[in-house]
Amino acid sequence: MPTAPPPAPADGWRAAGVALLNLSGLGLGYALVRRWWLMAACWVATALLLLVALPADPDGVPGGALVAYLVLLALAAVHGAVVGLRTRLMWPPAAWIAVVLGIVLLAVPAGGVALYGGARDEATEQMLLDRLERADELVKAAGRQQFQNAESDYRKALTVYSDLRSDHPGSRAAERVPDRLKTYYTTVASAYEEKNYCTAVAPLKYLRTVPRTMDEKELGTLATWPDDRLATSLYECGTQSLSGGTAEWATHYGELLRTFPKSGQSAKVGSSVGTAVDKAVKDVRGDDPCKAVERLESLNSQIVGLPGEDAGQGRTLTRNADRAEKNAESGTYDCGVDQYKDGSFAEAVTTMNDFVKNAGAHKNVARAKKIVIAAEVAQTVPAAGKRLPTTASGGSISVTVKNDSPDDIRVLYTGPVTGSFTLKACGKCTSYSLTSTITLGFKPCSDSGKNYPQRTIRLPVGTTYFVHKSTSGIGNTPASDTAKLSSGYIYTECAYTTKYGY
Repeated sequence: MPTAPPPAPADGWRAAGVALLNLSGLGLGYALVRRWWLMAACWVATALLLLVALPADPDGVPGGALVAYLVLLALAAVHGAVVGLRTRLMWPPAAWIAVVLGIVLLAVPAGGVALYGGARDEATEQMLLDRLERADELVKAAGRQQFQNAESDYRKALTVYSDLRSDHPGSRAAERVPDRLKTYYTTVASAYEEKNYCTAVAPLKYLRTVPRTMDEKELGTLATWPDDRLATSLYECGTQSLSGGTAEWATHYGELLRTFPKSGQSAKVGSSVGTAVDKAVKDVRGDDPCKAVERLESLNSQIVGLPGEDAGQGRTLTRNADRAEKNAESGTYDCGVDQYKDGSFAEAVTTMNDFVKNAGAHKNVARAKKIVIAAEVAQTVPAAGKRLPTTASGGSISVTVKNDSPDDIRVLYTGPVTGSFTLKACGKCTSYSLTSTITLGFKPCSDSGKNYPQRTIRLPVGTTYFVHKSTSGIGNTPASDTAKLSSGYIYTECAYTTKYGY
């Protein structure tokens, strides 16, 4: 007997049927020609592919695995066709039935591909929803922190929302982004809802930059949502700073006027600044006029820098700046008086000199000059500063001051009347030794051979404080004299120098 049945006649239909049945991935073509091990190999290859592909992943089946499987299917189909060409089928009785069955069974891999595609799409949807949820959690956590610490997290979440809308526009996650953006905006701007206006400025300014990251069409009304809130925050924060006396108000008002010049908030800047100037002007007559003057000077310099023209506030701001400047100049007098009364005589001299220099024909200029003299005297003789000098002059008592020194001297006096004058240096005079000044019988200004520069003034009865200051000698210490003037006497003051002073 032959070792194997003779080959069947070549049959193309049979070859096609075996090849088509092998394309199902189950090796059914090999089953019809009794190639059981080859059929098992097809099952193993399909099982390995399923292990790699399932569960469905958004990235799909690895490319290498898919290519290898398709190559195996192609080889199985070609090999099945070669075997089936001359091998009788175990079943069915007609080859064309195998072809039809093979075509029908191609629906198995096709259906598997469709089902896998759907599973992959669902996996992608879940991945996108997970990404959306992580972004939502990031926003929620950021909302519990200070904005400066949370800004980077807000930006990361916004990037996720933007990518979902642009890269996956038809996904369920992308459809939920508009609602998430509303929550995002309210979370970032939560300080505004809590009326923490200064804290709200930075996050609201950030929200106005969001349209650079996300299309305005996607944002809709959210694109302009921060504008009015930022304008309100800048105004309210500036107003708080203005009433609190800090300098940040000008920064906030300036940004408001530049960014939202036509807003209702900008329209209120002029009156708000005017109120602050009014208060500072009133404070000049209060307990601390120097502080009020500093406030007015600061207000003037800051108001001048505000960009009010586009907002229609230019004239109002200019008037307020002028008022602050004028009242600061006139208030300098009150500041000097307050310093004098507090015993700060050096500060009073500086303040009153500034007032005299800038006040022009102000009614208090004459008295300010007197206060300068009295304050200079009081720096040497503090008792001279116990009362504020008046503008009175003259008196019934004659006092002659002579200069027995080689220096020009300035004589200052205060008491019932206040004044000063300068005496030229005595050409033939020299400084006295300290020893000679304490010798019995020492009497300066008594040399008949010398022509002492002198001046006679008339003073009222009472105590007058004199101070002599050199105007040419460097390092000389001022000398002082307290004279109690009485009626019926003529008084003489003599200025001289020693090695250590007058």
